[in-house]
Amino acid sequence: MLKGVVPFPPEFAQRYRDRGYWSDKSLADEFRMVFKRYAGRVALIAGERAISYAELDRLSDNLALNLLGVGLRPLDRVVVQLPNVAEFVILYFGLQKIGCIPIAALASQRYAEISQFVRLSGATACVIPDRTHDFDYAPMINRISAESASLKRAIILGSAREGFVSLTELISKPAVMPIARLSEIKIDPDDPAVFQLSGGTTGIPKLIPRTHNDYAYNSKAAASVCAVNEDSVALVVLPIAHNLPLACPGIQGFLLNGGAAVIGPNTKPEHMAELIQKHRVTHLKVVPSLLIRLLNSDVLTHYDLSSLKIVQSGGQSLLPQTRLLVKKLIPNAFVQENFGMAEGLLMFVRLDDPPDVCLETVGRPISPADEVRLLDEEGNEVLPGEVGELCCRGPYTLRGYFGVPDYNARAFTADGFYRSGDLMRQHASGNYIVEGRKKDLINRGGEKISAEEIENLILSHPSVKNVACIPVPDHDLGERMCACVLVREGARLSFDELKKFLLGKEIAKYKLPERLEILPEFPLSTFGKVSKKKLAEMIASQLEAEQNPGATLDRGS
Repeated sequence: MLKGVVPFPPEFAQRYRDRGYWSDKSLADEFRMVFKRYAGRVALIAGERAISYAELDRLSDNLALNLLGVGLRPLDRVVVQLPNVAEFVILYFGLQKIGCIPIAALASQRYAEISQFVRLSGATACVIPDRTHDFDYAPMINRISAESASLKRAIILGSAREGFVSLTELISKPAVMPIARLSEIKIDPDDPAVFQLSGGTTGIPKLIPRTHNDYAYNSKAAASVCAVNEDSVALVVLPIAHNLPLACPGIQGFLLNGGAAVIGPNTKPEHMAELIQKHRVTHLKVVPSLLIRLLNSDVLTHYDLSSLKIVQSGGQSLLPQTRLLVKKLIPNAFVQENFGMAEGLLMFVRLDDPPDVCLETVGRPISPADEVRLLDEEGNEVLPGEVGELCCRGPYTLRGYFGVPDYNARAFTADGFYRSGDLMRQHASGNYIVEGRKKDLINRGGEKISAEEIENLILSHPSVKNVACIPVPDHDLGERMCACVLVREGARLSFDELKKFLLGKEIAKYKLPERLEILPEFPLSTFGKVSKKKLAEMIASQLEAEQNPGATLDRGS
């Protein structure tokens, strides 16, 4: 097993095998049978291109051999930073076939995040786009490569550059190595198939090892409660590397069942509606802000969305009135809310749950082997109906983040339950209701931002004496970040200056504060600590009182 991975205890692993949750196959083996079973069916649609299961198998075989040819080897970690393109899927399966471990980075992440992923994982390769908008990725990777002893290979989508191999050519250029080479590679199904990223509260996201055994089961179990079958067509417009669109049930779950995935490059309502109509999409995966934008646009009167059967919403809680609006405007679609984490546990509302349960809850765990405890501050289970911290373990929930034993000692109970930091209570139906969180995170449209990470960066500004980053309510995204700052005596700090300073730290733009409040002092708790709860209440009241809430809330990038 790869050093740094926390294994499932042997007695639990045996239990999951005995009950049939784990098949003891690599993802490559799981999909080898799938590609043959559904060979003639369409697996992937991207733009005007439709790729069959057989073609996806052939392309990923060829790419896998060419990746071996450029020096990649089993258990090599590969940072994958591609946007929503067909090449992501081909690369994902190509890496699985040679036992390499993709690190599911986002195209929006920058030097601060990517360099940390390389350092934490010992990655040997990065795969990047050429550029997106105004950002050129190659200089960033060259810089990281110069600083890293492990990073030896750089692969770029598009034309080759000096120091970069072309992914496009690796996919299309006939491999010299014989196909039999792939069957010689032995992959331990207990090793990681992918590293997902945490929404951690202490700076840069941590690496979540998802094993072949647990990740395959994750997708199978999710698909079983989402009515996924051979006739299902998913529209993927959320960032493809995220756990939800990739595996919950995601691309993995749809392909395991003979369905198809339509890759959408953006989240514009008219673009989404056009793809739904054209490809008769049955399953739409969204975060609430995206769903609200779709419902409030005029596309519903111009496009036929009658093929939609299920609208899956995750990332943050969906207001009951939004669900009711979906039922009114897209009457054929069932809104299936879910709660999930890249660390593992998934909850889904079931298709036969009573209407009141669908409106009030985020569902219940997808596996009979999922174990859930709601614990109080002392670690005791709360009484039925009371609020506690969600702690969980099960056949697809990690037993430890990669390579951080000290952090793991705090993040898990002594008996292996993951402390999620989410506050929940159990509904009388057995489903669960989200009541908030203990972790210091801002949930911006489903993207979790560590307040501590941004606070530490702001504290390095010479004008700042103290800072507290808090969430403020937002109609579109649920929450946006407000930086509450105490400035040093005689100093000044403008919002534009703060944003420019933070951009200089080379972080993803979605992490930037979208409001700045200069305060004379911070409210304190009874223990003398800064009370973020009081700060959030104060700023929320101020927002509500303002005649034009958008006047001070920057809605740019």
